[in-house]
Amino acid sequence: MIPACFSQPNTVSTTTQVHQNLITCIYQIQLWDSPTYLTLTWSKTLFSHSLTIYATDFFSITISLHPSTFSFLRTRPGPSSKSIYLTHHHHRRQKIKLYWDLTRSAYAHNNSAEPESNFYIALLCNGKLEFSLGDLKNELAKRCSGQVLIEPALLSTREHVFGHKSYVSRAKFLGSKHEIAIDCNGGVLKVKVDGQTSLVVKRLAWKFRGNERIYVKGIEVEFIWDVFNWVNDHGENNNNNNTNGHGMFIFQVGDGGVWPEMVGPEKRMMRKSLSSVAAGGGSTPMRSGSLSPSLSCSSVLQWAEESNDRGRSSCSSSTRSCGSNGGFSLLLYAWKKD
Repeated sequence: MIPACFSQPNTVSTTTQVHQNLITCIYQIQLWDSPTYLTLTWSKTLFSHSLTIYATDFFSITISLHPSTFSFLRTRPGPSSKSIYLTHHHHRRQKIKLYWDLTRSAYAHNNSAEPESNFYIALLCNGKLEFSLGDLKNELAKRCSGQVLIEPALLSTREHVFGHKSYVSRAKFLGSKHEIAIDCNGGVLKVKVDGQTSLVVKRLAWKFRGNERIYVKGIEVEFIWDVFNWVNDHGENNNNNNTNGHGMFIFQVGDGGVWPEMVGPEKRMMRKSLSSVAAGGGSTPMRSGSLSPSLSCSSVLQWAEESNDRGRSSCSSSTRSCGSNGGFSLLLYAWKKD
């Protein structure tokens, strides 16, 4: 089980939490023959829909997609592009070119932030295609001088889900897609994969952190949970508000555990949530630096890293601390609705 030396996480209230469908996908690519992590953060609220593309230590750009509501009031954009000029280590001016078309993109359901089909995204470095995503291969090839890449390996996914007692996500383990549901009710935690119960954790007030192995179609998956915010009722100023905080869950296959820093709308959402603790006079003191959305402060991520034989650390925003030699991890932030 999890060591008792875990630090107590900062409590979070969702009193002012905006319900936002948000998912971050993390890939590894080559830029100037050097490996780096590329993160795509898809964000959707009632009135907005955006994509933030971030390459560690190189660039960050946010693309505003068509509005999720009242879209008939505006013209939806067609194929688009963006040029970014950078000065690299040897003082040579380098050109990054981004192409995308999400005009006809299809989604799993109306609230989904990330498209499933009918789209493409491409990144070129000095004219060389280094990253592409989506199923419109022919249209993409026309814009990239016929260059084609195989689908990039998805290293990690970080998703924020909302619910009262049940939280649902989707993940792909070794090429196979699955629906994952986490039910938390009456002090019992249930994990379901494709509608079948894979794990039941009872007496959650005592087992608010832990890890277990589950099997998904014969694939071994390490499941790690931390619902301290949901069961903790200590503190003179708490008044049981922690039950509205967030739980954290990791599904890990192989090594996994690649977690670059949060950027764009995800960073703003977490900063606002953590700031509400300080403003509300929570019982857990917070230093000014603790408002950073860095994931390294979370006990569940510490456990995930310590359980890895390679002992990787995610305490830096750079890629020097992260490995990428196989595996996949899904990290869920589960927020309780008011």
